[in-house]
Amino acid sequence: MTISEAGRAEQSEPPRPPSADTTTPPDTAAPTTSGLDDTRTPSRFRDLRFYRWTAIAVWFAVMVWQFTEQGLAFDRTRLILWMCLGLAAASIGRRRVITVIIDWLPFAGVLLLYDLTRNVAQWMGMPTHWHLAPDADHFLFGVNPTVWLQSHIKDASPPWWEVITSIVYVSYFVVPYVVAGVLWLRDRTAWRRYAVAFVATTFLALVGYTLVPGAPPWAAARCTAEQVVDSPRDPPCMYSEIPPASGGLLGPVSPSDPGAAPYVERISARGWDVLNVRAASTLLTVGQSKANLVAAIPSLHAGLTMLLALFMWPRVRALGRSFFVGYALVMAFTLVYTGEHYVFDILLGWGLAAGVIGAQRLWIRRRSGRETTPTYAPGVSSTP
Repeated sequence: MTISEAGRAEQSEPPRPPSADTTTPPDTAAPTTSGLDDTRTPSRFRDLRFYRWTAIAVWFAVMVWQFTEQGLAFDRTRLILWMCLGLAAASIGRRRVITVIIDWLPFAGVLLLYDLTRNVAQWMGMPTHWHLAPDADHFLFGVNPTVWLQSHIKDASPPWWEVITSIVYVSYFVVPYVVAGVLWLRDRTAWRRYAVAFVATTFLALVGYTLVPGAPPWAAARCTAEQVVDSPRDPPCMYSEIPPASGGLLGPVSPSDPGAAPYVERISARGWDVLNVRAASTLLTVGQSKANLVAAIPSLHAGLTMLLALFMWPRVRALGRSFFVGYALVMAFTLVYTGEHYVFDILLGWGLAAGVIGAQRLWIRRRSGRETTPTYAPGVSSTP
């Protein structure tokens, strides 16, 4: 072949379409629907819509029955198991059901490891900080925010709006996993990044409250300075039914309702009583009693809800952004008002989430830059 013939042959070749990887960075690409694209699945899966919706209906009916009879599944293992069953039902005709096990088993295993190690501070003998967070809150605001809120808006009986605070508090045990399930169905790449950020935030929080155990407001209200002078982890005063008249470390509460208790109470569960959902209230109270009671610094409730807001911000429209940011703010109010956390704990949780998301995005940009950097063979000119 002559040079002119080679030139004509090269000109006759159709142009190649540009690669998608060189036009949009991985972390800013629009969410894909690879999990829902039936054209990428074998033809034998495309006609299974009836079986998929039947399986989803059965799963939903069983979930409703369980909630009616036993309340919500706050145990992480049961929750993930039930959600994986729902994802398996939703995968029929869309993708191979085995991918549920392939993707979710490592995620669940890591979180189970977290559950097994979150009381490591107990055998390490780390002193519990009873004054650090309340002193920080007083420095920031001049008053203790929990004492101020319960003095001004707490009633003797739960008002109707405490239904919202109780639901928001409990939603922490459900919403982050529901978001993970939706991401898995819509975009497995985004799901993997979310799972990494979720696990990183969870374990960094574990390191935080292992090295710096902190008592929450409701515990500080039950103990006096003399009872915690040695920084005990599990003093008997934490389990007293009626706090001291002095209000413990936080001081007395002066509620506007004269029938309300004159001290900080743990009231995150009492909103369920308005709805007469005793099972949910009892189950939450029992679950709280079995949890790490001095794991307040930082607040993982605040950290994971802010992680949701930051992770979903570039992936949703204005309404979705308002929802996730509002969710994080309402969760913060709930934690402070109900005596679960100080503002200091919440700010640390938010900072932790921001650090994890920032580090992840920086890593993705650097990896994307390395992948799109052109390489040249030795001795070959880069100019035409």
